[in-house]
Formats: sequence, C-alpha cells, structure tokens
Amino acid sequence: MLRGMRAAATAVMSLAAVVSLATSPAFADNEEITVGAIYLDAQGFYAGVRKGVQDGGAKLGKNVQIIETNAGGDVTKEGSFIDRLISAGVQAIILSAVSPDGSVRAIKRANEAGIPVVCYNTCINDADMKKYVYAYAVGDPFEFGYKIGQVAADDFIKAGKTEPKIGILNCEFVDVCVQRRKGFEKALSEKVPGYKIVSNQEATILDKAISIGEKIITANPDIDALWGESGGAALGAAKAIRNSNKAGSIVAYGSDMTTEIAQEIIAGDIMRGTVDVSGQALGALALQQAVDAIEKKPQGDMIVPNPIDLYTTAEQAKQWLAAHPDGLP
Repeated sequence: MLRGMRAAATAVMSLAAVVSLATSPAFADNEEITVGAIYLDAQGFYAGVRKGVQDGGAKLGKNVQIIETNAGGDVTKEGSFIDRLISAGVQAIILSAVSPDGSVRAIKRANEAGIPVVCYNTCINDADMKKYVYAYAVGDPFEFGYKIGQVAADDFIKAGKTEPKIGILNCEFVDVCVQRRKGFEKALSEKVPGYKIVSNQEATILDKAISIGEKIITANPDIDALWGESGGAALGAAKAIRNSNKAGSIVAYGSDMTTEIAQEIIAGDIMRGTVDVSGQALGALALQQAVDAIEKKPQGDMIVPNPIDLYTTAEQAKQWLAAHPDGLP
C-alpha cells in the first residue's frame, strides 16, 4: 500500500470510452465486464496494483473494461468519481478507500445502486464495511509490521542493544499504517522491551521523508534505526541516513518493495530489509473478487488475505529485481 518514487501511469480512462455495458449479472466469458477502479495515490505501489488489475482480466479469461482514476488522497474526488461510475452503470467498483469514515457515503451510494464494492489495501471502518463492501483484499497490516519488527529486534539483540532508539517515518493518515506500527512495536516489545520510539512523524512522500529523517537524526544523534512505514518513507529513511553520513551507525528498515529499495538492500550498508505486499498480486486479487461479485458467487469471508513477503538479503533483492524488470511492484 503506499510507495514512493515511481508514479502510477497518468492516463485515466474516460467514462466516454465505455462503449457497451453488460446488463445481466451473469455473462459469458467473451462478454464485456465493466469495472471501476480507484487508486489511492500516485505512488509506485498503485502502479503495481493497476498492472495487476489490467492483467487480471486476461488471466481470468474475461473481457474486462476498466474505468480508472487516481483519487490523489482526496475523499471528495473519490466520491465524485464513484458517482460517475454509478451513473455509467459499471458492474463493480474496486478501490483503496481514502478515509475509514469519509469514504463511507459514496461507497454506500454504490451499494444502494446495486453495484458491489471491493476494497483493497485500505477500506472503510469495520461496521460500515460489513454493510456496504463485498470483500476486502489485503495483506494483514499487523502481521506486516510484526514481520519487519522481528527482523529489527533480532538485529538489535545481535548488536547487544537492549534499549534501541528508533525513529518512524509514517503513513498513519490511513489505518493500515497504524496497524503496521502496532505490529512492529509488538515484535519489539517481545524481544527488546527496552526499545524507545524517539520520533514518529508523517512522511510518506520521498522528499519529505528525507527531510524529516535528517531532522530526526540531528535531534537524536544517538538513534539506532529509522523505520519507514511505506515505500517512500523507507527509501527516504535510507537516504536521510546516507546524507547524514551515518551509514554504519544507523540502520534502516523498510515497508514495501521497489527497485530503489532492492538496490539499497543489495548495497548492504544501511537498509537491513523490507516487508512487502505485491501490488500486482493485490490488484489481481481485488479484480477476482469483483468478478465473483458480478457473477453473484456466494460471499465468503469479508477479508481476503494477500501474501506478505520479507526481503532481508542481497540475493532475495536481486531475485525481486529479476522478476520485476519494469520496476512495478
């Protein structure tokens, strides 16, 4: 969810581009399916989701027409586009919700119009999700944070640091990242209960993450590590350490995988590892749920899990780069 550096593709399909809409909830494999897709922002993770959505139809053997936009983190823009999708008569909507509460009204309107909504990566609050959402495709954010927290804790124990000081560059304007931090701190509390979070500041975009990371280091010269809760934050943490000439004394831990983060892991002097949910896999999974909803398949569990991957070695990072030559996560 939430990565820096590589912007999602800028082309947005116009509603006018939809030449035909299926009117029956069930359809033959060669009949066109029309799905609205909303990406939360323009970071690299959503470029991967977009590719997963676009490729997902072919893999399912379906003729899928995608009408898409980037909400830019703006709940008003998100709501306006949902209304346009309702007017166009799309058969399903997939989205990474901007706000747990602010996104509810528009999603409710889609639900009342008979259009199933599938969340991925981020969603609305639990109570409303159960009312208005068909499925929520997500890599468990608590487990996500817990996995990288275990890596950090083991490193601190190996280095003999029983009271490590850590700075966090966060993305906690969405609840997913709050859950990531809770998982991260849970892992630390189990192995190095003397840890201290010396600073926790919002810094998702790369430039901001670098700047805030540098300020945290200046204010806390004895800090041991920085953790970025998202891709942009993670890369910013590594660059802030490098810019501060602290490689070797301060380490970084990441969230999400990108080409640049893989290169940092391979360099080996700052980035100790990252945890990742594949954007492409998540996009394909969300589309699968949308097709299931259109075909009126029985609704299963609300939460549809996506695998969580951990990368801590140069060899693992090299394998990721080989598998993602286009850089899309």
